[in-house]
Amino acid sequence: MSDSSTGTTGWENPPGGERRRFPGISSRAYEHPADRSALVALRKLSGFDTVFKTLSGLLPERSLRLLYLSDSVRVSDRQFAHLNDMLRDACYVLDLPKVPAMYVTQDPRPNAMCIGLDEPMIVVTTGLVELLDEEEMRAVVGHEVGHALSGHAVYRTVLLFLTNFALKVAWIPLGNVAVMAIVTALREWFRKSELSADRAGLLVGQDLHASMRGLMKLAGGHHLHEMNVDAFLEQAEEYEAGGDLRDSVLKIMNLLPRSHPFTTVRAAELKKWATGRDYQRIMEGHYPRRDEDKNTSVTDSFKESAAHYADSVRRSKDPLMGFVRDVAGGAGDLGGRLRDRFGAGGGAGGTSSDKGPDRS
Repeated sequence: MSDSSTGTTGWENPPGGERRRFPGISSRAYEHPADRSALVALRKLSGFDTVFKTLSGLLPERSLRLLYLSDSVRVSDRQFAHLNDMLRDACYVLDLPKVPAMYVTQDPRPNAMCIGLDEPMIVVTTGLVELLDEEEMRAVVGHEVGHALSGHAVYRTVLLFLTNFALKVAWIPLGNVAVMAIVTALREWFRKSELSADRAGLLVGQDLHASMRGLMKLAGGHHLHEMNVDAFLEQAEEYEAGGDLRDSVLKIMNLLPRSHPFTTVRAAELKKWATGRDYQRIMEGHYPRRDEDKNTSVTDSFKESAAHYADSVRRSKDPLMGFVRDVAGGAGDLGGRLRDRFGAGGGAGGTSSDKGPDRS
């Protein structure tokens, strides 16, 4: 993509199919703050990779690889060649050192995933291949390559293992509760990683229209002529702001068992990022490099994540978040009044030298 066609909105199609490449790009460039802070911390843990690779003997990774090798179609220059071209292109754009294996598996449900501890492996379903056009599919392939570059495949594999394990220990008192607590935390983490990967998909496809169309199709199927991007995004705004505290609780309950954010929310989040300064700077070639990852501050990453959540609460139109703001504001006002009343040298009855009138 030439500089003149980069634009600031992310909506333009790359002229002639040309795409900007990002040599040495770090996944920190596109990761959601909550996702990035956790990944930075884990990368700093000495021996973390070794521990998880040791777990590969306990996790069903070998079984999954054999399963897909034996009962799915491996993408190559001889099978699903157009997907192979997209995969190689996505790895080229994001400068992924090694092209991961990719399989197409028979399943009418549109889905894709990136799994694996030692080496990431991408799997897409026939339902997804049949649902999306070329540019929409390119964004999905970029999404999965983004997972691979970030190292999300490790955590998805662990999540799959723990979810299955939770079912097996459900009969043990409190055993299932402990495992499901970990699963719930991993799901929240992974929902944020999906937002990261959506951004990676946009960096690969460099066509926000295509990314939006793909998300709408995941929500509403083939009938793209019956759907409208603006109306779809309005749904996300209505979902965010509508209802009362009861609806806020129901939103949380609906979200907890999911590994992915809701589709309208993903679309709104992606458009917000694509129309912001961060995306524009990446497209202009200003982004963190992979060789700088080891110098990244864990503290700074967590501060950025905390600031993001604080900003989200402040800007949110959700009734529960509004209630939280009101409570926090009320507590702040009360604290201020208490400080004024019981502040330095003062008390409820004035200073210590104020004796006041005698009382009988």
